[in-house]
Amino acid sequence: MSSANLPIKELGEYPLTGEGSTFKSITEAVCRVTENKAPRGWWIAFLIAASFTGILGLAVGFLFWTGVGVWGNNAPVYWAWDITNFVWWIGIGHAGTLISAVLFLFRQKWRTAINRFAEAMTIFAVICALIFPGIHVGRAWYAYYMMPFPNEMALWPNFKSPLIWDLFAVSTYFTVSALFWFVGLIPDFATLRDRSRNKYRKIVYGALALGWRGANRHWQNYERAYLILAALSTPLVLSVHSVVSFDFATSLMPGWHTTIFPPYFVAGAVFSGFAMVMTLMLICRAVYGVRSLVTIKHLELMNKIILVTGSLVGYAYGMEFFIAWYGGNEYESFVFAKNRLTGPFAWAYWIMISCNVLSPQVFWFKRFRTSIPVMFVVSILVNIGMWFERFVIIVTSLYRDFLPSSWGDFRPTLVDIFTYGGTLGLFFTAFLLFIRWVPMIAIAEVKGVLPEADPHHHPEGEHDAHDDAAHAPEPAAAEAE
Repeated sequence: MSSANLPIKELGEYPLTGEGSTFKSITEAVCRVTENKAPRGWWIAFLIAASFTGILGLAVGFLFWTGVGVWGNNAPVYWAWDITNFVWWIGIGHAGTLISAVLFLFRQKWRTAINRFAEAMTIFAVICALIFPGIHVGRAWYAYYMMPFPNEMALWPNFKSPLIWDLFAVSTYFTVSALFWFVGLIPDFATLRDRSRNKYRKIVYGALALGWRGANRHWQNYERAYLILAALSTPLVLSVHSVVSFDFATSLMPGWHTTIFPPYFVAGAVFSGFAMVMTLMLICRAVYGVRSLVTIKHLELMNKIILVTGSLVGYAYGMEFFIAWYGGNEYESFVFAKNRLTGPFAWAYWIMISCNVLSPQVFWFKRFRTSIPVMFVVSILVNIGMWFERFVIIVTSLYRDFLPSSWGDFRPTLVDIFTYGGTLGLFFTAFLLFIRWVPMIAIAEVKGVLPEADPHHHPEGEHDAHDDAAHAPEPAAAEAE
């Protein structure tokens, strides 16, 4: 038998949805989450997340009232939890663009069930990240220096902080990602509009659908716009976190002064982003019963990407030590060989290694790649490890400077802790509102990967029935009267 005649499974292909999935079942499975009443668990999670968001408001208000002295930042640790959290949140937001744009351009159809999670997570993570450059300036009334604008004397602000680069890069990233997310939602908003029985829901979803009727011209414009935005978003995957790494790499500080930072930060961003998508998706998959749409195969493919990016991050860790040794710089050697491995903050470094390098290695084995508890635990550990990576890069490079006379220490304050916890609350508040009112799975895109979406598809048995009919003997002539 030729390979062309082999069944799909023998060709190594796999179904992208569960057995028995149809156009109607996909619509019902996704829409019922937004149409039915929110379960009690959702309300409990929302109240907890909203409470932490309120703590964020109190912490930021207290910071503005008293000044940044309430943080643990001190000489020489001028950057601490504020920039650590900023870089961590930006990294989490990278998986959305990668899954949506890059995998779309490479025609990876398995992305269709998970891209909506990733896109939403990108938007919310970037919002959380943008808080920190604004409050890091210390004096809130000087925050306008972060944005370029001409005054009445035709003078422009004198930018003194490298964080201004981040503001431009991240703002661009946020704008393009938000447009990309919204364009992908238009057909699904139209579906919710047509199914709505409530007058106000119909008006709101109708406005968001922008007059979508599913006409051929609408689909052509949609696909064209989606492709253009995907092409614009793809360079941002590499550029945004490269720009963030320039905050460190362009300095002469031991531990920062290395050219490996841009690719190192990009790999780490994709790594942490996929881990956060995995965490959120596993919870929603179990709670809302969408296992037929988000299959084990989807999760296994994501685990493979986590394994690859985790290995790249481990390689970057080793390369830092090699560069310090090969460069022959005693200050660099001290930072890596002594300070990070055995210094006062060595515990943070070894947590980073354990979570980011060792824990993903279990995904070499298919048994663990397809185990829900294992992948959930690993995704949590990766999120923890990536936060400690940012902490190690920033704090352990600053608190032991060139001169022992300028050495200091760092201890976070309650304001540091509450601010970070508050951003977690803001993120989960936004995400819970998203899964409550917006289709968390791309209905139109998942339908597009069904076999029935192929115009040349024939239901099983149709060919056989046709052939039998073609070769059946002619019915006997009616008996003469």
